[in-house]
Amino acid sequence: MVTEELQKKVNQYKDIYVQLKRELKWKVTDQRTLMMVASMYVVNGQSFNLNRFLDLSDYIKNQVSLFSTLKSYQRFTTAAMLDVRFEQPKEKFNELIHLYEEMVDGGFVRGTFTYIAALVMLSNTPDRRNRQECIKKSLAFYKGMKAEHLFLTSSSDYPLAVLLAKAEGSVDELIHHIELFYKKLNKSGFRKGNDLQFLSHILSLGHESEADLLVERCTRLFDLFKQSGSKPKAMHYPAVGLLALVDDRASEIETIRQIVHELNSEKGFKWHKDLNFIMASHFVMSEKTKNSSLLEAGIYTTLEALIQAQQAAMIAVVAGTTTAVDSSGGGEG
Repeated sequence: MVTEELQKKVNQYKDIYVQLKRELKWKVTDQRTLMMVASMYVVNGQSFNLNRFLDLSDYIKNQVSLFSTLKSYQRFTTAAMLDVRFEQPKEKFNELIHLYEEMVDGGFVRGTFTYIAALVMLSNTPDRRNRQECIKKSLAFYKGMKAEHLFLTSSSDYPLAVLLAKAEGSVDELIHHIELFYKKLNKSGFRKGNDLQFLSHILSLGHESEADLLVERCTRLFDLFKQSGSKPKAMHYPAVGLLALVDDRASEIETIRQIVHELNSEKGFKWHKDLNFIMASHFVMSEKTKNSSLLEAGIYTTLEALIQAQQAAMIAVVAGTTTAVDSSGGGEG
């Protein structure tokens, strides 16, 4: 059932989106970008101020070089991530640029996905003294991922590598743990590919639960989504993983289905049903992170970081699509 508090989140999401579309309809061609910006404020429980957001977006645009990807629509998603995370987002942006250069010097390739990875690191590694070690471990983790799945792993996995590098254990141990999930999930009916790899990464952070239990939860939840008529796809695997990580959240499936139905019925969202499913899952999970029992179990931090990682992944998807469109159109002018 959609609670009053959850409905407020959905209403806030729609309101922010309308404000953004009214102001940026000539600057952002893909409305999924605006959907992601709106969701960041809702999921993180932050109020939205249009003028503050636009000012920060313009500041980012004016601070970077002519050929930086932050001159494009990415400045809006970057502004949102900074705005919901930090009290002084402009100062943090300057720190972000410095961290980005450190990551490039450390072996990361310049581009959209390294900016996103730097944002994830900036949020989850507040102590600057630890960042060099985090950069090294993140790159080692990325290389370990690529060694296991050469054709599935690309620079779009940088943000995930940064997040997973924060987990306990050596790189080899973590990679082995992820591969265990990947194989077990595949045997349970989940299709091999990028989405299954992402699901495996999410579950690997659930150290309190046994692998077989988490795989069983994922299988049951995915089947229940099918039975509810939601028609889940491989791209929804990560959302299923989030639900499975905090106990068997089968009771939330109907709530998610109701929110999806509401968003699918809206003129501004009806063309993005797949993204609506992910947004609905995010809104429901953002409510669960306030539960005292979850706080006591120490899962709040993990969930909060995972939701951020999924948002980064969605930004990466749009970035990849936009790049492909630009390339087919003859490249940059």
